[in-house]
Amino acid sequence: MTTATVRTSPQALRRLSFTFAGDGSHAACLAAGADGGWYVESWRLPEHGAAEPVALPLPDGRAESLRSQLVALPDGRVLVCRHDGDRHAVVLLTAGRPGRPATELPLTAARLPGLRMLPMPGPAGTADDPVAVLLGTDTRPVTTVRLLAADGSEPREVAELPGLYGGGVWLERTGRLLALDRVSGGTVKTVVLDLRLGTTTPLLELGEASNDRLVLFDPATGFGMLRSDAPGTDRLGWALIGGGEPVRFPDCLHQPGRLLRPIALAPQEPGAEPRVVLQVDHGAASSLVLWHPGSGRLDPLPVPPGRLGAIGHWSPAGLRMPYSAPDRPAALATVDIDALLAARPAPPSVPVPLPLSLAPLNGSPAQPGSAPAGWRLDGSTPPGDGGRWRPARCLELAGPAGPVEAVVYGGEQWLSAPHLVLALHGGPADAWRLEFDPALQRMASEGLAVLAPNQRGSTGYGTEFAMAIRGAWGGPDLDDVLALLTGVAGQRAARGLEPPALFGVSYGAFLALLAAAHAPVGAVSRCAVVAPFLSGGRLLAEASAPVRALTSRLGGDRPIDDARGPRDVLQLADRLRTPLLILHGDRDEVVPVGQSRSLRHELLRLGRSEGADFRYVEAAGAGHEVLAEEGAAVLHELLAGFLRTGRPA
Repeated sequence: MTTATVRTSPQALRRLSFTFAGDGSHAACLAAGADGGWYVESWRLPEHGAAEPVALPLPDGRAESLRSQLVALPDGRVLVCRHDGDRHAVVLLTAGRPGRPATELPLTAARLPGLRMLPMPGPAGTADDPVAVLLGTDTRPVTTVRLLAADGSEPREVAELPGLYGGGVWLERTGRLLALDRVSGGTVKTVVLDLRLGTTTPLLELGEASNDRLVLFDPATGFGMLRSDAPGTDRLGWALIGGGEPVRFPDCLHQPGRLLRPIALAPQEPGAEPRVVLQVDHGAASSLVLWHPGSGRLDPLPVPPGRLGAIGHWSPAGLRMPYSAPDRPAALATVDIDALLAARPAPPSVPVPLPLSLAPLNGSPAQPGSAPAGWRLDGSTPPGDGGRWRPARCLELAGPAGPVEAVVYGGEQWLSAPHLVLALHGGPADAWRLEFDPALQRMASEGLAVLAPNQRGSTGYGTEFAMAIRGAWGGPDLDDVLALLTGVAGQRAARGLEPPALFGVSYGAFLALLAAAHAPVGAVSRCAVVAPFLSGGRLLAEASAPVRALTSRLGGDRPIDDARGPRDVLQLADRLRTPLLILHGDRDEVVPVGQSRSLRHELLRLGRSEGADFRYVEAAGAGHEVLAEEGAAVLHELLAGFLRTGRPA
């Protein structure tokens, strides 16, 4: 058994949980370097020039949790809400001198099942003005609303509301009227909370049983966008809120299988037609469109291939949004909408099908320096060696029940690369995205080609695709993986190349172990798994209450009865004959480390030699996100080396 060491890198390779100050002058996010160790970044967003990140590391080398909530303040300070079970602590971080840790001011603490922060609108006020709304939920259920100032005074309670509330859209800029989504009787309705009076009134009531949520609002014009299933399916609509006119549900905003998210309204000039930027998510990639409600027109914006962050702020400086691509670590993009529209290329010609059942979906990856006019990416970290990150593209492969999209590293010759890894994502309600992934990037930098498919059960391809494995974990998704695995292995064998290796994390690790056990002899060269569980039933027996509830909701508690037999890795351990690497954090709060320990004990019982047939590594102090926490660099090196050589020792 091996214990991993820990260290921190200041160069941000991953950024999550972006938030913008109410006036758009600053942003904040969680950031981590190659060796993990999450910390807060504050971004200054000037009207002219590049966005500038400033690290706010904690004293004593402490790291932030991935579950921490952030609120960016207009003066560059950042509110952080830290969660530890039902205990929540809110602190205020202020940047220290260069090379020094941030100063940390405790503001409040609470013991509640849930606590959420919403930033106040507009620019900074006086020192004792509220900077955030705190929504605390308890088990009754009741939501307590409090206003938090940044001067260290106790939060002021303004309301105690029966029920649970989500969302949060400001209806004016003084910080008095806030639209919240109330959950009651199994439906969601948006109500208006008056923070001065502590009372709520209905806002959206399209149907008695419909779910109606306000998602975007312009206080200057009353223009609002909402999401509702009143038309029969969940759709985006718009209205002049309070104007007495009916809600409109334009056909152009109804695109089955695609998720449209309103991001921001253009800064309004008096009498100008509203313009809204929407993010369109389909499969692994994102795109942007500009919508004109008056004309019902959607104008595609030619942003580089990649993944956008579903949040943004549009000011005279441009639209700012988080962005990431396989060869661009997450950072902030500044988009000049009018310049992008002017630079739109002619519509592409119809693609010609390629052999081997491979058809490009997103074309070749963007080349360095090829960003269109009107697009700038600030703060994306380059490789430390002065080279370039490895690009990737999306391909569509033939599966047993239809096409399967995959993110592929290795260029046009990925299939004939000396070493190829078939990588399986976690979840199962998740997917590989066309974004920077430190684990896959490290594999690619070691000369490994990577095929990362979104098999059935993955999100981003419509409800039917995602629901295909509900109650059938290791069913249709395993069929897809085995079909890809055997097909690719056969094509590589014909070229005299070794079979592909398998790699998986969490649910993907469970799926990789099943695939290694069921694959034909010689179809797998080696298998590396991170935080695997052994079966849905075994996970239910060991996991925490929230994980058990999620497992049951996703149907992981239902056994499959077919010719392959039970989907239980422990019962299939005698069929795991390829070199195997098992990696697990010993403080994993999602998949208990006992799952991997049981597999290790079973392999030893079967006579397998640890260090020769398999290697077992427990990362001391690491949780479920072991590849993103402190000490991650040595684990990425271990994984890439094993997947290239197959030597477990």
